[in-house]
Amino acid sequence: MAFRILTVEDSAQIREMIGDYFSAKGKDVFTVDFAPDGNTGLAMLYENEYDLVLLDIMLPGASGFEICRTVRSGSAVPIIFMTALGSESDILRGYDLGADDYIVKPFSLAALYAKCLALVKRAKGMVQRGEVITCGGIGLDPVKMTVTVNGETVETAPKEYFLLKLLMDNKERVLSREAIITKVWSYDFDGDERVVDNHIKKLRKALGSESKRIKTVFGGGYKLTEN
Repeated sequence: MAFRILTVEDSAQIREMIGDYFSAKGKDVFTVDFAPDGNTGLAMLYENEYDLVLLDIMLPGASGFEICRTVRSGSAVPIIFMTALGSESDILRGYDLGADDYIVKPFSLAALYAKCLALVKRAKGMVQRGEVITCGGIGLDPVKMTVTVNGETVETAPKEYFLLKLLMDNKERVLSREAIITKVWSYDFDGDERVVDNHIKKLRKALGSESKRIKTVFGGGYKLTEN
């Protein structure tokens, strides 16, 4: 079965080039859907499941940054930015928002194709290997985006899920509230740092007996421990 890609790009020429190139490489590898603006792209993401998303940044309607932030609030689908914005600050912002790769226009179609294939193969490989992150009795599946406690599935809201994943990816390391906000909410969040405490409280409630593994480090932030 072919991998399904959504390309959100306002340039008809670029859409045509990508469509023609990917089709020529074989329709059994990728099928590509196209959205000419950000709002259409978001609607298509809500209505369909994709294996990969290609995003321009400067789009009519919702920007690529906005789309990426929205997608990352509830999905781990691979995302590649392909844009004319090539400054270091733009690139870093793209990665901060959760992009897997960032390509500056003009780009090689062959390189884009290779990056797409590598990303989806890596994602599908994770599914086949069933790589679940664990800490004590907590299990987190980064592909299925599920959380278990002592083998039982527990419900978590998107923000609590990504907060837990951040803590599990950094086991035994103290993460400041500022660092957590940057990774989970993005660098341009302008709310109060106490929002982290509120979501930690909700996460602890969801984890039940395993909530003891989330330690409060006074003056420092939070960390997840095996003990």
